[in-house]
Amino acid sequence: MTSPEVKAFFDAASNTFSYVVWDAATHEAAIIDSVLDFDPASGRTGHASADAIVAFVQDMLLSVKWLIETHVHADHLSAAPYLQKKLGGTIAIGEHIVDVQMAFGDLFNAGAAFQRDGSQFGHLFKDGERYRLGNIDAIALHTPGHTPACMTHVIGDAAFVGDTLFMPDYGSARCDFPGGDAAVLYRSSRRLFELPDDTRVFLCHDYKPSGRDTYEHATTIGEQKRNNIHLRQDVSEQEFVQLRTTRDATLAMPRLLLPSVQVNMCAGWLPAPEDNGIRYLKLPLDAL
Repeated sequence: MTSPEVKAFFDAASNTFSYVVWDAATHEAAIIDSVLDFDPASGRTGHASADAIVAFVQDMLLSVKWLIETHVHADHLSAAPYLQKKLGGTIAIGEHIVDVQMAFGDLFNAGAAFQRDGSQFGHLFKDGERYRLGNIDAIALHTPGHTPACMTHVIGDAAFVGDTLFMPDYGSARCDFPGGDAAVLYRSSRRLFELPDDTRVFLCHDYKPSGRDTYEHATTIGEQKRNNIHLRQDVSEQEFVQLRTTRDATLAMPRLLLPSVQVNMCAGWLPAPEDNGIRYLKLPLDAL
């Protein structure tokens, strides 16, 4: 199986890994899970993280075809529109974005002007949809559980799993957001475990659990099956659901949940400026 080239970019503020993945033969590229810098205290946005990706793409003479979101992130804002302006490409997410838009559109009282059909994105991937990145075969797999819209993109021998899996020593992502489901996440992990053991797995986050000194972003399907502390091969669905549900009950809401989802369900497009020229985000009180 063909191996794409992969370059990881780490945003320490949100513990997020973004990726540039490309076909070395054609230089056609995808950017996966980009980050817009955001300071919640001041409300200021920035582009340092995104500009590092822009510089790399331009230095490598890559042609960006896709700006892919693996899911609607709850911990950082997407920089996809900014990158599209700089580099081109189609902003894309899984077709179940509409489920997220229905749930959070109501939470933010977005009104009739907010389209709940995914039309803010340039393309909605269907489960099992095949596409190509240059000469490399790729497929989009629906892997929900963390959110209903989570997708894994398998590009050659590399799987970009979003929050469907974490490093084996950290386990799994929470499943208590609207539309999340621990049993569904378990089944999604089993779908991924059907991939070849030597499939490279690239993760969206790492939180450097106790005992590990470095942040890590890559593993393999075989390592996940053998060693994932929550989801390894010998863990039953019932055991995982009990573990995940118990753990989720102890977790606080992510620091950037409300601004992130509000922007990311709109493909990273920021709200239009109001009549004073300033953009505003909503903060629903006592709703979560």
